[in-house]
Amino acid sequence: MSETEPRTVPTAVRAAARRFPSNDAVVDGSVRISFAELLARVRTVARALIGAGIRSGDRVALCSPNTHHWVLAALGALYAGATIVPINTRFTGPEGLDVLRRSRARALVIAGEFLGVDRLAGIRAAARESGHPLDELHTIIRVPVEGEVAAEDGVWRWDDLDALAAEVPVPDADARAAAVSPDDVSDILFTSGTTGRSKAAMSAHRQAIGVARAWAEHGQLTSGDRYLVINPFFHSFGYKAGMLACLLRGATILPQPTFDGREVLRIVESAGITVLPGPPTIYQTMLDHPDRAKRDLSSLRLAVTGAATVPVVLVERMQRELSFDTVLTAYGLTEAVVATMCRPDDDAETVAHTCGRAAAGFEVRVSRADGTPLPAGEPGEVQVRGPNVMLGYLDDETATRQAIGADGWLHTGDIGTLDARGYLTITDRLKDMYICGGFNVYPAEVEQVLARLPGITEVAVVGVPDERLGEVGKAYLVGAPDLSTEDVMAHCRDRLANYKLPRHVEFRAELPHNASGKVLKRLLRESGTGH
Repeated sequence: MSETEPRTVPTAVRAAARRFPSNDAVVDGSVRISFAELLARVRTVARALIGAGIRSGDRVALCSPNTHHWVLAALGALYAGATIVPINTRFTGPEGLDVLRRSRARALVIAGEFLGVDRLAGIRAAARESGHPLDELHTIIRVPVEGEVAAEDGVWRWDDLDALAAEVPVPDADARAAAVSPDDVSDILFTSGTTGRSKAAMSAHRQAIGVARAWAEHGQLTSGDRYLVINPFFHSFGYKAGMLACLLRGATILPQPTFDGREVLRIVESAGITVLPGPPTIYQTMLDHPDRAKRDLSSLRLAVTGAATVPVVLVERMQRELSFDTVLTAYGLTEAVVATMCRPDDDAETVAHTCGRAAAGFEVRVSRADGTPLPAGEPGEVQVRGPNVMLGYLDDETATRQAIGADGWLHTGDIGTLDARGYLTITDRLKDMYICGGFNVYPAEVEQVLARLPGITEVAVVGVPDERLGEVGKAYLVGAPDLSTEDVMAHCRDRLANYKLPRHVEFRAELPHNASGKVLKRLLRESGTGH
């Protein structure tokens, strides 16, 4: 395979440097990195990791917000033949520790303080409290995000990488990159499961590149685009439909560590942003912001959204008031990244009411529980099959077999319909999952945390509508009459990422059950819409 058609991330980095050498690859505040410079810096990170003892196939975890450091760290680890393990930057210490232990990460690139929290300190505290030391983790690199990082024994600072890399010749890094196969595991993405224990989806280089290429094609991404990446890099969308898609097409990445409406409007105008994907709540915030009328947003051309129902009026306002030429919706999941996507010539009704049609080489069907395909318009489980379905779940063959049938169809757990044109509409969820501000939340995980409250005899969590975030959690608790709502929230804050926290709490004498004793969450959702 020639460098014009890369099938691994290292060959994509080299191809971009050759094809777009002087183009801006990354613009992060005052930091500007061309594609030629990107290759050089990626090589430096790779050499530093090799010098630290990272071998081909080792896992390198990344827990840092969207900055140029994440781009360089991820690409550098992949260039060194390693597998990257992104960690959600909102994870608490116990959640981060779980990812590091189960992935057996040998290196961790982690932010200094971010949003006022030291994640490394939290992970270390969790390791002490649980009695599970991170014996396999031998290299830690701290990234300066909110100020400089203090020197610390046994920890490298980002600025130390040049010195560490000096011990490793450039040809050694290039040899590692050349040895990477399209079938090698490129990334392990942890995603919460309905049992409350996270699963870890593994993808190969060819798959990561494949979905990125398909997204770039449908979005008509070019080397002239300037792409504001608000979706977190630790999420498959920010990483693959963001960073990798830009790498393939020579587009410029402008990473955003957090979403702030005023700042986004400023950057769109000052940097000439053309591509701005995100959940619907981002666009609603921009539309409602008092600074919108003061800003020139005419550079915007492409929005890609999803993760929730998108009102037709929102699509129309995005085109009229935010200057987007094209608004697309898409459907995906960590195990397949992007499975369906609208096309630029689809009308507003199609964009608002569907998730588009099959993309990235996927087949899509809606089936009964026994796998029998259903005709157009009839709801059933959404299943997808294609070259970019994950390789499987890390160290969990049982869950892999349950998710991917012998015939290759991935069971998504979502309920939907296909119309006669092959356009998909998601109508419900088999797995009770809800989406808060663009992040998937699995009630079983939250329920397990709540069940540890003293005196609680039963708990159920459901997603309820929220004007700003799309959906938020509402917790129903039985027992413990002396507990207050604040007691519940304080308990959750120490154990769950912010987006998983229930926003509403209701104490009840009992919960509704069916004949077999299962909680009727449908009734709770219906009663919870008024909070």
